[in-house]
Amino acid sequence: MRTIFLIGPKHSGKTSAGKALAGHRCGSFIDLDEMIETRTGKSPRTLYKEGPEIFKKAETEALTALLHSENVNNAMLIVAGGGGLIDNSEALALLGAAGGKRSSAEGKFFLVYLEVSAETAWKRIKEAAEKSGELPPFLNTGNPEETHRALHERRAAAYKALADIVINAENKRPSEIAGEIAEQC
Repeated sequence: MRTIFLIGPKHSGKTSAGKALAGHRCGSFIDLDEMIETRTGKSPRTLYKEGPEIFKKAETEALTALLHSENVNNAMLIVAGGGGLIDNSEALALLGAAGGKRSSAEGKFFLVYLEVSAETAWKRIKEAAEKSGELPPFLNTGNPEETHRALHERRAAAYKALADIVINAENKRPSEIAGEIAEQC
């Protein structure tokens, strides 16, 4: 059995599609951000506010624990990574060692990039910020929308290069995304 690891920008649907895919595949779902919070007692947002390196360390430690768990080897597992995972070189090294294009022949890990436009991601980020009362800390700049667009474009290219497959997640329900992933994995 393979672990399917969903990668992509913030608010691309990794969590909702991951849950739908786990139900479709009778597997277990793990959200890496939730795992970080369980392990540290702090939300990823709080950790990032303490310092991006503090967050990256917690993310790497959570991913390391996940990769060394029995679940990865013994069960169908669907994992949703954080939107900025691509900027964590230590975590990427772990993913590269465990799967992805560089070693997918091992059959252990399958990386799926959920692609949405910068406009769609920005709209969803703004909606979430209106509910929570704040933008994600990495967007607290003079021009958050422009910061987001630049990050989105840079990260999209990097995620596509890393992914085993790319799924267009634009304007699709989680069940549709899950179905497309299931057809290709």
